[in-house]
Amino acid sequence: MLQYKTIPVTPFAQNCSLIWCDATMDGAVIDPGGDLPVLLAEVKALGIHLTAIWLTHAHIDHAGGTAELSQMLDLPIIGPHEGDQFWIDGLPEQSRMFNFAPAGLFTPTRWLHDGDTVSLGEHTLQVRHCPGHTPGHVVFYSPDIQRAFVGDVLFAGSIGRTDFPQGDHATLISSITERLWPMGDETTFIPGHGPESTFGRERQSNPYVGGT
Repeated sequence: MLQYKTIPVTPFAQNCSLIWCDATMDGAVIDPGGDLPVLLAEVKALGIHLTAIWLTHAHIDHAGGTAELSQMLDLPIIGPHEGDQFWIDGLPEQSRMFNFAPAGLFTPTRWLHDGDTVSLGEHTLQVRHCPGHTPGHVVFYSPDIQRAFVGDVLFAGSIGRTDFPQGDHATLISSITERLWPMGDETTFIPGHGPESTFGRERQSNPYVGGT
């Protein structure tokens, strides 16, 4: 079975997720924005063998700890899409702007594209390119456990901001309706901030995308 645990990190309370295969205990960390000692203590407590870093996008609260963690444990960096290269290049400035710990630069080991897959132990997750919040934003979806790790595309009762450079509201709405909704109403999603919800609940009640 695929397991996960979500741990809020950074002053922005970003939902970093540890995800692992309980048969092999191979795991990945999704969006290590910071607070690495907290994350590593949890990895040790759970007995996970980290094999990779997966990134949904390159905003500071999601990617700020990536370079340090990759160097510390020699982990490959998987994602996001190339559209977020300029956000990666700007991580040092982002860290200064938002008073975060200094963030190092990195080059992803592998860029991700719509339709790609990533593997973890005995499990394979699907990748969807969901631009709008950032141009290179991706989402990780596990049909096995009907869970989607959606970063800042969609929230319980809200959607991602589109007032950042290269953000676009219409593109974000298309990403949600064309890439997320087909995963099914029963799918639970883990957003970048705040509580989990289901796509079905958001289709009914979210004021930004309800009824789409």
